[in-house]
Amino acid sequence: MPRPLRLCVRERISASGDVLIPLDESAIPVIAEKLNEANVGAVAIGFIHAYAHDDHEKRVRELLRPLLSPHVTICISSEVAPEIREFERFSTTVANAYVRPLMAGYLERLKHGLAAMGLDAPLFLMMSGGGLTMLGTATRFPIRLVESGPAGGAILAGEIAAECALPDVLSFDMGGTTAKICLLTNGEPERARKFEIARAYRDMKGSGIPVRIPVIEMVEIGAGGGSIARVDKLGRITVGPDSAGSTPGPVSYGQGGTEPTVTDANLALGKIDPAYFAGGKIALAEDAARYALQRQIGDPLDLKDHWPAAGVAEIVEENMANAARVPCHRTRPRHRRLHHDRLWRRRTASRLPPRRQDRHLENRGSARCGRGFRDWLSARAISYEITRSAAASLEDLDAKRVNALLAQMRADATAVVAPALRGKKLNTRIVADCRYVGQGHEIGVSVPLRILSEKDGAKLKAEFERLYQEVYGLRIPNQEAEAITWSVTISSQAPRPKKAGKTSAAKPAAPRSKRRIYDAALGKTVQAPVYWRFDLKPGAALKGPAIIAEHETSTVVAANFRARINSLGYIVMEKTR
Repeated sequence: MPRPLRLCVRERISASGDVLIPLDESAIPVIAEKLNEANVGAVAIGFIHAYAHDDHEKRVRELLRPLLSPHVTICISSEVAPEIREFERFSTTVANAYVRPLMAGYLERLKHGLAAMGLDAPLFLMMSGGGLTMLGTATRFPIRLVESGPAGGAILAGEIAAECALPDVLSFDMGGTTAKICLLTNGEPERARKFEIARAYRDMKGSGIPVRIPVIEMVEIGAGGGSIARVDKLGRITVGPDSAGSTPGPVSYGQGGTEPTVTDANLALGKIDPAYFAGGKIALAEDAARYALQRQIGDPLDLKDHWPAAGVAEIVEENMANAARVPCHRTRPRHRRLHHDRLWRRRTASRLPPRRQDRHLENRGSARCGRGFRDWLSARAISYEITRSAAASLEDLDAKRVNALLAQMRADATAVVAPALRGKKLNTRIVADCRYVGQGHEIGVSVPLRILSEKDGAKLKAEFERLYQEVYGLRIPNQEAEAITWSVTISSQAPRPKKAGKTSAAKPAAPRSKRRIYDAALGKTVQAPVYWRFDLKPGAALKGPAIIAEHETSTVVAANFRARINSLGYIVMEKTR
């Protein structure tokens, strides 16, 4: 935001609610005049202790509204992100104000367009935290939708894990520019309330705009299909974080791209059928991809044949495997499932006994993410989370004050989801972010769903210290603890997923064709059978190397894996000894 548009007004309310400096209301018309002269379309208002005492923010909005054009958006921090840490609260409010006019216009056009088509059903949108919300809330707080796409993938992975009785899962979501990895325990992803957007350096923490919103915790790296491969000054193959994007795209797209990408490497390795990419709608230029890989990777390193492409694949897979270790570092799980057999082999090599059969799942292809994801969304819980900062000592808990706060938060969250509930049963989840007094980071502790008493302070502290020791390996004796921020999530009850059952062994259908593919497990290029996905019935099993093809994607079964189709149609891949 340009500095001339950062306008100040004299006021101050203390953290305890005392008015130290009255609001200078005479400054508001002057501010409004400056905003009108600059033709401002959105205004963000933030005061230092407004997370707890919002009177001045609301009063400024009330005074400013009639002085500005009716189309100007006004957002206040006490509504967008009522939490401590004023910088993150202010930046979240600014981001929400920035995107709200665009999102509001888009959502309203979508609503009217659907109505014109005769569709009068409620319109739901997924939020970054994985819950669904209705149009009105999404229009007011569009910043909560910033990571909704990746969140949907992680929630879907949890649904698949529940169907297949997998308690611990790593979901893997690779797109054109990034790969996102999420840890799920008992079907639930890890969650956080902070995120960075618009990073100047894609993988560098702290280079973006911090926002305080409920999000699903993910590890993101610059490794996608369009990530560019090159040889650096030290003679190393590097992949990303910059991407060829969709314009001009990978070299094989034939749209003017000259730098080889991960997609070009996969094509050269035989993992992609050049004549049937995107269901045959796009013909890929395999020779151009090979030429670019040889020129940019092979010639500088004196590599021939498939080795330039194999080198690119090795590097990008190692980058992804390293990223997959991050969410597992604390929990050291016994089982984690990934969608990519090479990542799975790399990540688990030092963690699992050699005789154990390691498995991962492929969902039913892009069709699941389209038609199936749509069907799943219709049954997904509608939810909304409200967070508010209100410091409370756990040594001497002010139960009356906390109960009043939580009751108001439950009422506010219920009011958001109630219009869409249609009699569904409500679920409530309350979490207190606790810390030792003086620390700057908190740990979420579950709060009982009942009226709290003073004795509950000791119980919350005991649970906090248990979690603290689990995370950091110690407790701090004789140190006071406090709850800083409270979170209330109200959701409808989602139906339980259908469980996968046993299947009788069945022979796979005959392969449709054969294709040469580089198999890293063998270290060479081999002739692999290509099976059509929908020829394979539940119970069918096959050994690698093989390819399971469909309209939208191909599943590569390496030589050290075997694949079978379970009762729900998922591909279950098991590592052989």
